Amino acid sequence: MVPRAGPRLLPRRGPAGAGSRQRLRHPAAGIPLVQEGTATTREEVLELAREHGFPLVLKVVGPVHKSDVGGVTLNIKSTDHLLAEHDRMMRIPGATAVMVQPMLAGVELFVGAKYEPRFGHVVLCGLGGIFVEVLKDVSSGLAPLTYDETYAMIRALKSHRIIQGARGQPPVDERRFAEIIVRLSTLLRFATEIKELDLNPLIGTPTSVTVVDARFRVE
Repeated sequence: MVPRAGPRLLPRRGPAGAGSRQRLRHPAAGIPLVQEGTATTREEVLELAREHGFPLVLKVVGPVHKSDVGGVTLNIKSTDHLLAEHDRMMRIPGATAVMVQPMLAGVELFVGAKYEPRFGHVVLCGLGGIFVEVLKDVSSGLAPLTYDETYAMIRALKSHRIIQGARGQPPVDERRFAEIIVRLSTLLRFATEIKELDLNPLIGTPTSVTVVDARFRVE
């Protein structure tokens, strides 16, 4: 029997697990992460803007509760707006830098995992963003997962119709979503130091699924 695990795995606390994040970026992991870069000066943030192109997302680096301190700005479309947000975020107490990412559009998805001493890692999936907290619509399974088990998890979601493309909206590439979940469940077998993991959101489109934010608790 799979133990029940709540959808809120990481209440925006604990170590970020930079080493574990690098495991996700390793080509062998096969988990697509959004391009990003950090900047501490206006010159650096402009260089990243030229590299990624507008629109952009800007996030403060340092404070754990980014949204609570006004540390996330979406859909930045101009240099003036970018520089103004950079200057503002660098004045937030505890800020050490800002992170620049391209602004992606699509369906927000969620993949998480939590280590249970008796069972190993429990892997969860559902819609992402605030939906995982508000709707509490998640499916779970024990790692490592097969593709059949993963597809069953995805299709058991009450929100599966949104993933399929409800009311004329573009669907999510379900195969790519399942592949990320399977690859993550395999990775967790070799990354036992990861006790909790929260990929939220992933942005799903008809042709791609990309991890935008990743949080870890490492022991």
